[in-house]
Amino acid sequence: GQPAKIDNFLKFNPQGPKDGELTFVSGSPGKTDRQLSLDELVDTRDRYLPYVLRMFNRREVLELSYSARSFENARKARDDLFGDQNNRKRYDGYLAGLLDPQTWSALTAREQKLRDAIARDPKLRSTTAAYDRIKNAQAEIAKNAPLYNYLEQERPITIGYRGPRALSGNLFKYARLLIRAVDERAKPNGERIPEFRDSARESLELELFSTEPNYDDYEILRLTDSLTDFASQFAANDPLVQKVLAGKSPHARAVELVAGTKLKDVAVRKDIYGKDAAALQAFHDPMIDLARLVDGPARDARKRYDAQEEIKKQAYSEIAKAHFAIEGASSYPDATFTLRLSYGTVRGYEQDGKQIPPFTDFAGLYQRSAEHDNKSPFDLPQRWIDKKANLNLATHFNFVSDADIIGGNSGSPVVNKANEFVGIIFDGNIQSLVLDCIFTDKQARAVSVDSAAIIEALRKVYGASGLADELESAK
Repeated sequence: GQPAKIDNFLKFNPQGPKDGELTFVSGSPGKTDRQLSLDELVDTRDRYLPYVLRMFNRREVLELSYSARSFENARKARDDLFGDQNNRKRYDGYLAGLLDPQTWSALTAREQKLRDAIARDPKLRSTTAAYDRIKNAQAEIAKNAPLYNYLEQERPITIGYRGPRALSGNLFKYARLLIRAVDERAKPNGERIPEFRDSARESLELELFSTEPNYDDYEILRLTDSLTDFASQFAANDPLVQKVLAGKSPHARAVELVAGTKLKDVAVRKDIYGKDAAALQAFHDPMIDLARLVDGPARDARKRYDAQEEIKKQAYSEIAKAHFAIEGASSYPDATFTLRLSYGTVRGYEQDGKQIPPFTDFAGLYQRSAEHDNKSPFDLPQRWIDKKANLNLATHFNFVSDADIIGGNSGSPVVNKANEFVGIIFDGNIQSLVLDCIFTDKQARAVSVDSAAIIEALRKVYGASGLADELESAK
């Protein structure tokens, strides 16, 4: 075939950006929470993030230990380990930002400025009460958090439904989804839990009828650990803990549940999904029975959580309206996966008394790999090792800028003032994780692949000079 002829495109700049150059980022940033009140941020800093980090650290240690036993174990745990390590780094960076005195001072000043402006305007003065409602609602959420996290849905809610903290693993997840799907289906669509409404049916069934393999040893490992954590947090003599463990140790109970359930079979899950409430009530399976046991208290915890979240939602809406009335269009709203244009300068930053340059190069790539004896995760593909002599090792590989980005910006093009493509966003540094709640350009940086690196790799590593020529010659 022939290359597509497109009238509107970004001209490719093979030199990449220069230090101090202004750049623009077009993309769809996912979600920010820059309107959060100080009261909610205090709870996030002092309770929520420490809990989240303890959870991810615990899981990471478990998965690393399991992976170290064999290559097969490492394969089974790979995706979970990658996700948990990524989330642990993410929330560690967020907490570090909230613990930074300068960041906290900026957050305090931001809220005080808005509250002072609200208090001065007779038409807006009643909005002050919204802050109190948020404070009270957040206190109730904190009080309810152990039951909500351990029985209903662990937070943060990552991609897909992971289930409650006390009962980890795919098999319990299937049991929870099945009993709720049958129960919720009997209700009018508008009264159902959102994930069981007609609009969510396709994604629910994809989750339930996944052909992803379930490994008994890995399921037992995860369930044993989560049951142990549950008993540790609630106390071994807690009535619900005792009912869940059914007179057994966490490991023995996990073995019993995993060995006894029939939910590993997709056909069985489809059969259960098709039952009505009466037929399901007569059906017994150890994992289904366990899901029934905890469903009442789990639903109660969810109702309390949802009620307080609704109070906060309404209060934040009032504050947002007041904010807009005061500042108009001079400040932009939180990210919501809609298209945004951000801008920033290519520049380094200072860390631990050292100046971090804005660019990395090919030489640094090979040096970093050699420092780790080319072992995972710093191992290079054989092709890259073989082609090293062909490369100009001084070519820029990645660069950083102080553009305002967040999760969801990965893949966003970076362009210069001439509307030329000079890079592509793929990450942010650890200091950028605080951008969820406040923008700062002190150390937070967006990380991009340099267009110069793309051309160098296409020509000298991948043997794709034709594609490189096409990129460079497009006008």
